[in-house]
Amino acid sequence: MTTDAPSHVDERWLPVAGGAIQARVLVAGRGDPVLFLHGAGGLLWDPFLEALAGGHTVYAVEHPGARDSEALRRLRGIWELVLFYDEVLDALELQQTAVVGHSFGGMVAAELAANSRQRVTRLVLISALGLWRDDAPIADIAGIPPAKLAELALADPTGPLAAAMTPPPDDPQALFEAAMRMASILHFIWPIPDKGLDRRIHRVTAPALVIWGGRDRLIPPVYAEEFATRLPGAQVEIIPEAAHLPHLETPDAVRERVLAFLG
Repeated sequence: MTTDAPSHVDERWLPVAGGAIQARVLVAGRGDPVLFLHGAGGLLWDPFLEALAGGHTVYAVEHPGARDSEALRRLRGIWELVLFYDEVLDALELQQTAVVGHSFGGMVAAELAANSRQRVTRLVLISALGLWRDDAPIADIAGIPPAKLAELALADPTGPLAAAMTPPPDDPQALFEAAMRMASILHFIWPIPDKGLDRRIHRVTAPALVIWGGRDRLIPPVYAEEFATRLPGAQVEIIPEAAHLPHLETPDAVRERVLAFLG
């Protein structure tokens, strides 16, 4: 699955962390700002982002380390990653923005909303990491081969989306890039994605929408309610026919719900 930006999307590289890290940001659309934080699959300009850009200015940021592991030497934990994104907002001159995060990006979005309460106006969490229950463990993505990941991430592991997200076994460059993207996520969540969000999430004041696939086998749907109980007034939407990527598996339903929430 390519991570290149289409021609109509502006690709920007912003110096942050005192110039030590170059943040890659894809920008498109017109309207109120929306910051999008992606999951382990990497930064893709997909139909969901295209739909958001129809009425908003979308800023989709690539997680540091996805292309250059040197960035991870500067960012050693989740707190430094949150500060990285706060600096990205400074570089983009965004004083306030809605934030949408998927999977690991949802975890970072929630942390950012807890830390920068005045900046985050609305929060959308899609199949988000960040909480933990011993009786409902989250899948150990570090131990899942790339070829098997689609089987757990998608409700239909034989469809075109599965083929697109699985690197060809005979393409060393694609396998290396997928490994880099995964390593950039594992750097912040290993051995389990419980880094204290549960102790900070009460600070979130932004209205929240929680979206989950009812067939998610990576992060069980029970976590939708775990987030909702910690975010008073949060709206919850379970998409029964989707798994871990509801915004790509059932784009129409998720697009409609998110756009209505963002206004």
